[in-house]
Amino acid sequence: MDLEKMRKIIGAFLLVSFVVLSMAKPFKEYVNIPKQIVLFQGETFRFPASLPVQAAATNENSIDVAKKENTLSIDGKTIGESDLVLQMAGFPVKQVNVKVLPDFKVVPGGQSIGVKLNTLGVLVVGHHLVETENGKQSPGEMAGIQVGDTITSINGKKIEKMSDVSPFIEEAGKTGKPLKLTVHRDRHQFETKLFPLKDKHDHAYRIGLYIRDSAAGIGTMTFFHPKSKKYGALGHVISDMDTKKPIIVQNGTIVKSTVTSIDKGRNGSPGEKLAKFSSDREIIGNITTNSPFGIFGKLSKPIRNGIFDEPLPIALSNQVKKGPAKILTVVDKDQVEAFDIEIVSTVPQKFPATKGMIIKITDPRLLEKTGGIVQGMSGSPIIQDGKLVGAVTHVFVNDPTSGYGVHIEWMLNEAGINIYERKEQKAS
Repeated sequence: MDLEKMRKIIGAFLLVSFVVLSMAKPFKEYVNIPKQIVLFQGETFRFPASLPVQAAATNENSIDVAKKENTLSIDGKTIGESDLVLQMAGFPVKQVNVKVLPDFKVVPGGQSIGVKLNTLGVLVVGHHLVETENGKQSPGEMAGIQVGDTITSINGKKIEKMSDVSPFIEEAGKTGKPLKLTVHRDRHQFETKLFPLKDKHDHAYRIGLYIRDSAAGIGTMTFFHPKSKKYGALGHVISDMDTKKPIIVQNGTIVKSTVTSIDKGRNGSPGEKLAKFSSDREIIGNITTNSPFGIFGKLSKPIRNGIFDEPLPIALSNQVKKGPAKILTVVDKDQVEAFDIEIVSTVPQKFPATKGMIIKITDPRLLEKTGGIVQGMSGSPIIQDGKLVGAVTHVFVNDPTSGYGVHIEWMLNEAGINIYERKEQKAS
């Protein structure tokens, strides 16, 4: 037998052996052992271990390791880090980094909330033509101002609301001097000059712009941190209804709201919760941030959902798994209820991203009531195995029973809550 033929036979044998080996259960288990495991203090991580492996921790103060039958378990004892060395026949075959984080819990929400945002400056939502003796023109458009821009100052003076603009227009009309505007556009700032024009009908000076200084709507509370009072809600950014651009927030408030009815969702037409602000419009918190992960701030009043009023542990993105879960939301008045869903897929994200899960509503009662995920349900907390894992964010337009969810890890990060921080030590 020539050498080339022998090589082919050996190569084919090795290939078949590798395929057979890769299909074997112990081999699959070994490959699926992660290179890094993150635990909270007091939490246990288990994975199957049919192979005859032994495990030793480099920092036994941080973790406990035990093998029972065909399962290897790792217990997070104290805050810290350790390497777990897996050995077979006395030889190291794999090393796993294990981090133990401080025990961390938050209170899940589910309450319907009313949201009012005040923009940074005034938001330009449209142009209009001023009819003058010389024809129709838009001074704002001529000054290079676009829909979605935010005017933050005029003649060096800060602009906070629409009523701040009128005195400057009147003064410019009298003096004939242009307005010096500071404008924000897509995280950039520039300055421009705008010459108001006199309307030939009412003889008032106009700038040819439609502006707005606030926005309002409803959503769902996701969580609050009982110690810091920080909260997160909605799970997605609030955009202006006309410009479709994210609103740059100067400040804002949240109040309790009551769901009055449901516009049921259908394929191609997302439904909507119809709600009203509480009659007393009592402010329960402020809004400091409007980001892709939701709105954030601090609560000024305690809130309860009547289901999970005690803090729950959270799950990191790599700990969420496919399978049954529940969401907390309101579909009638102000009563928070738990409904069944299925986590169809989840991505163990290493960096913040808004679409970490795909979920599907499976609860017959919720499907009958809403048709699935509807507007106003955004922010509804997702609970799995007694842990807060994320929040509902978006519905699929062509399938209202399904939509996206964001991992709670990223909402907490956006709220300024560091889950990796050690707890403050009491002074001795």
